[in-house]
Amino acid sequence: MTMKCLIGAMAIALMISDSLDARSPSPIVSAGFIFDTASFPSSHASTIVETSTGLVAAWFGGTREGHKDVGIWIARRERERWTAPVEVARGEGYPCWNPVLYQPDEGPLMLFYKAGPNPREWWGMLMTSPNGGRNWSTTARLPAGFLGPVRNKPVAIGDRLLCGSSTEHDGWRVHMEWTDLMGKRWEKAGPLESKPQAFDAIQPTILAHGPDRIQILCRTRQGVVAQAWSSDMGKTWGPLTATTLPNPNAGIDAVRLRDGRFLLVYNHTTSGRSPLNVAVSTDGVRWGSPFALEDQPGEYSYPAVIQSRDGKVHVTYTWRRERIKHLILDPAGLLNAQNP
Repeated sequence: MTMKCLIGAMAIALMISDSLDARSPSPIVSAGFIFDTASFPSSHASTIVETSTGLVAAWFGGTREGHKDVGIWIARRERERWTAPVEVARGEGYPCWNPVLYQPDEGPLMLFYKAGPNPREWWGMLMTSPNGGRNWSTTARLPAGFLGPVRNKPVAIGDRLLCGSSTEHDGWRVHMEWTDLMGKRWEKAGPLESKPQAFDAIQPTILAHGPDRIQILCRTRQGVVAQAWSSDMGKTWGPLTATTLPNPNAGIDAVRLRDGRFLLVYNHTTSGRSPLNVAVSTDGVRWGSPFALEDQPGEYSYPAVIQSRDGKVHVTYTWRRERIKHLILDPAGLLNAQNP
């Protein structure tokens, strides 16, 4: 083949490749904000859950993170639109932090959150809703020494909830908490050790691999996502070790999909909070190429992720500390992001 013919063949191949890439569907089905305007200027740390009546999201909002006027706000998705934000909790002179929604198979919707002057001195709170977030109970403080799920959703293991938790008053330390499905009785495991490299780790997200085997992935100050494993349903844990994923000291969240894959939403960088990415894995260890959900300058952080009954994946996250963004993903569109 002459050089001219070779160049021509390469050009045709590139055109075909570009055409195929253009036809590759994006996994993003829809994207929008939970609210466009609100009475509070700053929003952060969202959570999302599916109830029998639809989706419910919550976040903390106020003047700025740590201000005493910061409360917990919620919105419900009805007829494919979000209701206006409603404040459901205040910290009685202290800011509120990190709401976590969880809907048991039976029983009321649970809303865990923290209240207190800062993450080193905060305490755990719980309130419930009997009707998918329309009405809420009074707030109950968790027993002393327990925070509940500190940032990410708990996972049901039998008739109890496994909650990923952490503290920041004596270094960053990860531990796990157990509670019954009504949040009445509590037990604790940990803190987890970190070997061979010491990690300042917090905010674990939980992935169940089987009846007994559980993995957690954690935010760290060391530039990587850390992990730990349990082989006895979360009663005892191996050490925290490094994954191959970067982390810029920012929150992450993950979910096991119904097809058996694991999906992680995180910032694929060691500094800043952009881009925000999604990656999938078949074993929780080797993660495929990250797909960017956001890649512009600014902060896109603290994601929450669930898979709804229709198979779609829902992601909420902080958008520039101003609003909460909601994406719907088709997990089938992430087939090319699996393990290499």
